[in-house]
Amino acid sequence: MQRLLRRMLTAALATGLAVAAAPAPAQAETAGHGDRFKRVGYFIQWGVYGRDFHVKDLDTSGSAAKLTHINYAFGSVSEQGACSSSDPWADWQRPVPAEQSVDGVADAAGQALAGNLNQLRKLKARHPGLKVLISLGGWTGSRYFSDAVLTPEGRAALASSCIDLWLRGDLPGTAPGTGAGVFDGIDLDWEWPGSSGAEGNVIRPEDRRNFTLFVAELRRQMNAFDRRSELTAFLPAAATKIDAGFEVREVFRNLTFATVQGYDLHGSWETRTGHNGNLLTDRRDPNEVRYSVDATVRDYLSRGAPARKIVVGVPAYGQGWTGVTGGRNGLYGTATGPAPGRWAAGTEDYKDLVDKPGKRHRDLRTGAMWLYDGNEFWSYDDPAAVTQKALYIRLKGLGGSMMWSLDQDDAAGSLTSALHAVLR
Repeated sequence: MQRLLRRMLTAALATGLAVAAAPAPAQAETAGHGDRFKRVGYFIQWGVYGRDFHVKDLDTSGSAAKLTHINYAFGSVSEQGACSSSDPWADWQRPVPAEQSVDGVADAAGQALAGNLNQLRKLKARHPGLKVLISLGGWTGSRYFSDAVLTPEGRAALASSCIDLWLRGDLPGTAPGTGAGVFDGIDLDWEWPGSSGAEGNVIRPEDRRNFTLFVAELRRQMNAFDRRSELTAFLPAAATKIDAGFEVREVFRNLTFATVQGYDLHGSWETRTGHNGNLLTDRRDPNEVRYSVDATVRDYLSRGAPARKIVVGVPAYGQGWTGVTGGRNGLYGTATGPAPGRWAAGTEDYKDLVDKPGKRHRDLRTGAMWLYDGNEFWSYDDPAAVTQKALYIRLKGLGGSMMWSLDQDDAAGSLTSALHAVLR
């Protein structure tokens, strides 16, 4: 089966690349309406600071017209077990100047809703059908999830607070409903129920069952608020983490769809290089556990997830190592540590990697590419790699694609465009 899939994807890639290279029809006013495939992209709250990436950039790059969903990262779960903003200034308080505004109009002094949320509201007005979800947690914001959902009372209180804050738009310091209409749903990014994530996270064996119960309670309350509101979740790649934290069949019943981790399969925390997000399993991978996007998808399908609700995560960044020797053109070679990166050691944005010197290598059999200059090794996706993944999503009848994160794509939205060209 895997051999047949490899042949089909390799044969389809040339056609897929031709489709991706063709100009897309104008649809700025119809994105999201009647689309068979979800095309999700994460917008990071903190990008307005050092990265100088704004909601307006999604419009000027053309990316907003090619997405069905934007996940706004991240909202927090507080130690008290309630939904909260991790940065109210960026979310709704920061006055946005005209040059950063979607419609070119600066925020007025003292207006109730400013910041990213007001810009997202403006973006939705320009792109009817585009949905925006608030993502809760993330790698650094999942510490108190386990405490919050430990009891029926806690689960009900957390669900109610999330709906009040993000869907009803009852933002602290503003009149009730000030933020209403910005968010169309909630995305749960608890990393991870029942298994380790960031240092200091609260973890319990009961997390697995409690996650299921919380999803059901949140869906119940969201239905009472607005049955059209969407509930999604970000789920891990490793089978051990899936089984430790998720009752897959039950959870998917209450989700609109789920995005599954298709990256960080290997990374600079390891001393041997590897693929960040290879599509198919590499039989020459010397690691004891061989990861791939396809292996992850098959793990979810075998546990009862409906194919149409599985949305595959795609990286807009690379994992990098330095001091790399051996391997096949650096692949599976040994490294002395993470490669230097603009924002963090061991990672680099696609827009910065695309012009990085070195020789590029591609393996169509695994749907992976990498860059190696004799010292630094970078595994990342380019438009051809994401096109192959998009073709896989179509062939498997999956729900669509998700990209982390939109600020890491280039100014032309090349990765977003490649996914859109196939998944529509």
